[in-house]
Amino acid sequence: MLDRSRIVGLPISRIDGPLKVTGQARYAAEHFEPGMLFGHAALATVATGRIIALDVRAAERVPGVVKIYTHENRPKTAYRDSKWKDAVALPGHPFRPLENDRVLFDGQPVAFVVAETPEAARDAAALIHAHYAAERPHTDILAERHDSYEPPVARMKQLLPPPPRGDAEAAFAAAPHKVSADYLLSGEHHNPMELFAATVRFEDDGVLTIHDKTQGSQNSRDYVCGVFGLDPDKVIVKNDFVGGAFGQALRPKHHLFLAVMASLDLSRSMKVEMTRREMFYLSWRPSCVQTVSLAADADGRLKAVLHHAVHATSRHEDYQENVANWSGLAYKCDNVKISYELVKLDLATPGDMRAPGAASGIAALETAMDELAHEVGIDPLELRVRNFVHRDQNQDKAITSKALHACYREGAARFGWSERSPEPRSMREGNDLVGWGMAGGIWEAMMSKGEAKVRLSTDGKVRVSAAASDIGTGTYTILGQIAAETFDCPIDAVTVDIGSSDLPKTGVEGGSWTAATTGSAVQAAAKAVVKTLLRHAGSMENSPLAEASEEQVEIADGRLVLESNHQAGIALADIMAAAGPDTIEEHAKVGPDMLSMMRYAAYSHSAVFVEVKVDEELGVVRVTRVVSAIAAGRILNPKTARSQILGGVVMGIGMALHEEGMIDHRTGRIMNHNLAEYHVPAHADIHDIDVIFVEEDDDKASPIGVKGLGEIGIVGVAAAVSNAIFHATGKRIRDLPITIDKILESEIVQ
Repeated sequence: MLDRSRIVGLPISRIDGPLKVTGQARYAAEHFEPGMLFGHAALATVATGRIIALDVRAAERVPGVVKIYTHENRPKTAYRDSKWKDAVALPGHPFRPLENDRVLFDGQPVAFVVAETPEAARDAAALIHAHYAAERPHTDILAERHDSYEPPVARMKQLLPPPPRGDAEAAFAAAPHKVSADYLLSGEHHNPMELFAATVRFEDDGVLTIHDKTQGSQNSRDYVCGVFGLDPDKVIVKNDFVGGAFGQALRPKHHLFLAVMASLDLSRSMKVEMTRREMFYLSWRPSCVQTVSLAADADGRLKAVLHHAVHATSRHEDYQENVANWSGLAYKCDNVKISYELVKLDLATPGDMRAPGAASGIAALETAMDELAHEVGIDPLELRVRNFVHRDQNQDKAITSKALHACYREGAARFGWSERSPEPRSMREGNDLVGWGMAGGIWEAMMSKGEAKVRLSTDGKVRVSAAASDIGTGTYTILGQIAAETFDCPIDAVTVDIGSSDLPKTGVEGGSWTAATTGSAVQAAAKAVVKTLLRHAGSMENSPLAEASEEQVEIADGRLVLESNHQAGIALADIMAAAGPDTIEEHAKVGPDMLSMMRYAAYSHSAVFVEVKVDEELGVVRVTRVVSAIAAGRILNPKTARSQILGGVVMGIGMALHEEGMIDHRTGRIMNHNLAEYHVPAHADIHDIDVIFVEEDDDKASPIGVKGLGEIGIVGVAAAVSNAIFHATGKRIRDLPITIDKILESEIVQ
């Protein structure tokens, strides 16, 4: 475990911050090559059907146009689906841009213009006219839910519903208190600040250097090599800086395919940058319908949990996420039945969006728990405390650590929950109805396989290398802190190299596993350097470290010393001078402890407390206070960690009140594909957010004791907001987002 008394655990400012605030950090679209070409896609204006004809004559006459690609002249690519599947691909057939005349979703690229300037490419693309044989689209999940099905091939084993335990239906029928309802969630769209882009540098020797907006440079490289049959040694993908993603950039998008295709075909460097409109046609959090039924005894102890979830996927792939399984492990219950199905719609394939599955499923579960508390007549927090569980009943495993009680206690105290008046509509402030709501949150604490290199130089400088990504989460900084702690040096003596496919192997950045995985790999590589130093030191004449073991030494003040006696030691410069090399570099590989995984389940937990004020005449909702208490193991950097939770809370407020992809089901087209009409929380919507990190030691979730923070911050927030609105108004709205029209329609304004 890391020593919390040193640099790890301090609120170090981001080491990449100065580059970003001064504009020196270059993103994927900000790299240029002399003589490069520019590409722009023409998009389908129907949701499903076939292309009868494409008229590109006017586009070809635009000055500067070099070539226009369609399904009729696209260069040949890999035939088998396996060549198109990336590291996080789904069951089904990956989307192949410009493959044929079939239109699968609104906004699908149907032609691609390459020109000498971005303006020429854009203007020419606008002149392409497509003739379609359009078919009737099926895009309404409520209308199509009767055709739902269990996915025949699981994306991952852990996404499968657990076997039923007990007799949930009988227990539900016999219980004195019960609630059962449908919960609806509209589709959401990621909308990170940075648009998707790829800049491809074509070199005469066939080497491609690609700057891509991606959460995994090695995933993009492998995809490109598979699709185009390229040698991986001749393709380098870089993503030094990523301007937000949270799942949308896990899988390669068609901008990358189109840029590489044209670069190879024309032997020229290429740049492709999407528009904001195009971003709406990529991965999205799927619309979802959930039925949750809970039953409890007179004391509020759960007797039955039934959770059935149906969410959207595309025609060509089976997108799957863990929506309902949380209901079987969040609280103690012996009678549980979980079921999960998909429904195919004429839309683009959904994708992982911050806390995929949990954000949706916990929103329904935690709203139902609030309804049950009201039904039984006990405090919503007390209901959760009474049903606390120390074991993962889905897997019948012990939990590595669970400081959720501390989240409840510290969060409630900070919020002032004990002052809550239990009756709905009983708290007021002027013309506002005041509501207090809360919810719990849970997310998997995962670790994957990863590698890193650490190099120590004679001048005391340290270099860390790994192909990890930093999507704004602080990866640069925490990796630097881990190395600086091991070598007892200031963080500005550490250089962190990440974001390039030619660096030591890591997985895509997602699932909140990067800190645990790459952080552990950096620590292991740093310890390997210390071990090498000790080997050299032990062979020196009259060495005070000759009999010392690796566990007995540490680095302090530029010396390798005995941990128990810092007077006994040797200067690092002397050790390296005696050994000969100018640098010592070690490469480490880490992965999850398989034996521990067989015995334990690991999760991060949260408790979210929310205050809303609802204008009694207008129905306008303001979220005026949020307290988010988080249990996520060791906190490497409180400053970057707090930013993660703040961002998650803001996204949760958006999920509850703002974000909604609006589809005209007559045409199957997204109508609000812009940031003017797709509403997200703005500064005026966000008030006081208080973040608490409770103490939690976990020596099993990862070697460095961390659990990850990217996802847990959003989980439960939407439910807490919804529950607060019920407490304020006395009316339950189960259709997210809770917009003003729904509030007015529910007649809560009196």
